[in-house]
Amino acid sequence: MPSSSSPSHSRLRLFRLPSILLLTLSIYLTTSWTIPTTLALDPSSPPPSPEHNEKAHLLRNFFGGRGKNDDAHGHGSGSGQGDGKVTSTHTNNWAVLVCSSRYWFNYRHMANALGMYRTVKRLGIPDSNIILMLADDAACNTRNKYPGTVYAEPNQHLDLYGENIEVDYRGYEVTVENFIRVLTGRMEESVPRSKRLLSDERSNIFVYMTGHGGNEFLKFQDNEEISAHDIADAFEQMHQKKRYNEIFFMIDTCQANTMYTKFYSPNVLATGSSVLGESSYSHEHDDDIGVAVIDAYTHFVLQFMEGINKTSHTTMQDLFQSYDPVAIKSHPGVRNDLFKRPLDQVRITDFFGGVSQAEVLLDQDGVVIRDAQNLEDVDEESDLGLNDQDEKITNSSSPKSSEEVVEEDSKSSIRRTRRMDEGKQQVGQAEKQGRMRSWSAIGVLVALGWFVHAKQKSSSSSLASRSGGGGKGQKRL
Repeated sequence: MPSSSSPSHSRLRLFRLPSILLLTLSIYLTTSWTIPTTLALDPSSPPPSPEHNEKAHLLRNFFGGRGKNDDAHGHGSGSGQGDGKVTSTHTNNWAVLVCSSRYWFNYRHMANALGMYRTVKRLGIPDSNIILMLADDAACNTRNKYPGTVYAEPNQHLDLYGENIEVDYRGYEVTVENFIRVLTGRMEESVPRSKRLLSDERSNIFVYMTGHGGNEFLKFQDNEEISAHDIADAFEQMHQKKRYNEIFFMIDTCQANTMYTKFYSPNVLATGSSVLGESSYSHEHDDDIGVAVIDAYTHFVLQFMEGINKTSHTTMQDLFQSYDPVAIKSHPGVRNDLFKRPLDQVRITDFFGGVSQAEVLLDQDGVVIRDAQNLEDVDEESDLGLNDQDEKITNSSSPKSSEEVVEEDSKSSIRRTRRMDEGKQQVGQAEKQGRMRSWSAIGVLVALGWFVHAKQKSSSSSLASRSGGGGKGQKRL
């Protein structure tokens, strides 16, 4: 019995060993011959960095899941200090501009708010991202010698009201309740989108307020007051609900600096026109209009802002250092203990300007599904320009018209789309070749396996016949 079973076990061992080796070799060749492909949006671009390859690997392995450095919302958790400088990670800008005073003799407060409105529009924030609240309409007041206009200087050179103004809250709509609702997003369903602050955790928000105030309060229409605690709690609600990335709060009123003493939420930068016990004064009086047309603090801030364009590198520190208590007739203040970034690295356009961002979205196979650009509209009167995160355009001696810029943008978009299509075709061809090579390898290995199996079977049959022949001969003997 033992002698008759040993050839069978030998044949099984002979068959199992090559099969295991062939299976292992097949798996190895199949995985190693599958070509990893990367979509090249620009064929002339340099090879991807190791960090890019790691992210692509994570995308392919986890089918579009979050990367190891991403938070719950898919945003990177980096500090933004790649080159030693702390840069903002915001993707959109908003402005909330409030004139809380009514009556004709408060003409200057309306001019203050409209001056800020003109500035943020000129620097790229569209009307869709501006909430303008005017407690009175001096432009349509019967005592206005220049109906339908608001001027901030005696010579009436620049009409701040104009034809393109969009007032979101007017007259009796400007209340403490509505202001708090705008900030916190606690709006009724009937409120249109144009009256909502549709910000998110990547929004930088500029909040400007002007009117009559005192120690830790600001009056609304001489009827009610908002306190420093109210604004501080509203900002905290915004923080808890992830409605902002950073806030820049500016207020022009008497004892303005007391309005930000109660803030306790992170990433809030604040400035005001006057200290405790100090008044905020008007700047110029227009004899034709009959009232003061602008406050001193806002006048000098707007004067400084006239030298800023959308590509300017001027910082908040530059703005604060430009404060002149003698010219302003009060002592402006700044609070930055809640703000993480150094003021000399915070650009003014981080709050006053528009933002231009581009994100490439990948599907589970790492293929681009769409090129999403968050390009904010620009005002017709503003200078056409691009943020530093977009393509850098060198200044030429002859500025380009808006039609030429639009045409160039269209051509660039067509070229990018063409390169994306070419990249997709290259990816498809590479993947097809990889699959063909894999199946070819499997076919060769299967044929080789059958050949080895047949060879083993033939050898076993020969061995058995020889053993059987010898036994018969012995029996006959």
